[in-house]
Amino acid sequence: MKQRLSDIGLIGLGPMGQALARNMESRGFGVSVYNRTYATTKTFLKEYEGNFLGFEQASAFVRSLKRPRKIMLMIKDGKPVDLVINGLLSHLDKGDILIDGGNSFYRDTARRLDMLRQKGILYIGTGVSGGEEGALNGPSLMPSGSNKAYQSTKKIFEKIAAKDFKGNPCVTYIGDGGAGHYVKMVHNGIEYGIMQLMAETYQTLHTVFDMTAPEIGEVFRRFDKGKLSSFLMEIAVPVLKKDCKPGDEHCLIYHILDKASNKGTGKWASIDALDRGVAIPTIAEAVFARFVSTEKREREKLENIYKTRYSITKVSKTRFIRTLEDALYAAIFSVFAQGYDLIQKASEEEHWDIDMAEVSRVWEGGCIIRAKLLNVLHVAYTAHKDNTTHVFAVPTVAAIMKKHVPQLRSLVSCTVETGIPNPAFASALS
Repeated sequence: MKQRLSDIGLIGLGPMGQALARNMESRGFGVSVYNRTYATTKTFLKEYEGNFLGFEQASAFVRSLKRPRKIMLMIKDGKPVDLVINGLLSHLDKGDILIDGGNSFYRDTARRLDMLRQKGILYIGTGVSGGEEGALNGPSLMPSGSNKAYQSTKKIFEKIAAKDFKGNPCVTYIGDGGAGHYVKMVHNGIEYGIMQLMAETYQTLHTVFDMTAPEIGEVFRRFDKGKLSSFLMEIAVPVLKKDCKPGDEHCLIYHILDKASNKGTGKWASIDALDRGVAIPTIAEAVFARFVSTEKREREKLENIYKTRYSITKVSKTRFIRTLEDALYAAIFSVFAQGYDLIQKASEEEHWDIDMAEVSRVWEGGCIIRAKLLNVLHVAYTAHKDNTTHVFAVPTVAAIMKKHVPQLRSLVSCTVETGIPNPAFASALS
């Protein structure tokens, strides 16, 4: 009996790869899977029944696919991607499609695209945002590279993607070369900036009012019901309230080591901004904050030398939290403006012609930085129809910033006088 052929193949059965494979299969696609270690493939097939085919040999894996073959790589960025591509080449035919869904550096993506184009292989580098849960239930996808390849895989991408605020798939063709991975890199930088602002919000409330983690979680819950509604705000609430009991000394958050690592994309964005002459100070401050956090022993040593005495004057908690909410809103807009400015500059220099309205739209669902304010940016750029205009120069955004910057200035002034370090807020204001 002739073996059925799969619609798409996926290489790399880590958490993200497994989730994407399951997503594709659940949308009606036949999926062939392959992993460097066959034991992982066998475990996956045993755990998840469905329209999957698993293979131990790369040659058999490739033969199991419908033509033109579509193969998605979900593996570690860098050398592993080159090794896998080189290992596949002898099994591929002209017109076959390779898709890199990892966090590859955009210049590596452009290099691979050019190399494969010469061999007749079509190549897509796509940003995938949403983590393991997003990959399973619907990620935000940012593909670039071969437009012909995108048109051939568009049906699959649109079926597995998250939905925007109007119910449309959170996927769009970003542009040529490594544009998709570039946009994902900046997306991660924006994510760093927002997370640092939220950390500073926590620290400010804890220092000024001696608020506990669950109390701050309740403030974040209220924020999430208004203009600050976002995925990051939403998931912060259960984290801050996790395992809290009367007296709250048992809260999980108090037992998490205050050291933050990074995957490198925030650093890439910061370096690229320096190379292009674009200011992204809040994103850079967020990267630096992570670097500082890893030096825990040195931090504790210096803390004992320079004991901080906070000079806190009595203020209305309700009024202060309202000011903080407005300040955070303005600061997050500032982070998005910095990221958009970098994308716009790169798009101009690399001739990508990136549609900023579409970037805003595909970030509305599935991705880590999805937020209510993205609809403001989507609508603004759709109406403005000029992808080179700075975010702050768009009339609707300018009106929002004029209304909220005074509160941001007030917060930064207060924390400077008090002695609370808030580098992300300060840089967002500057």
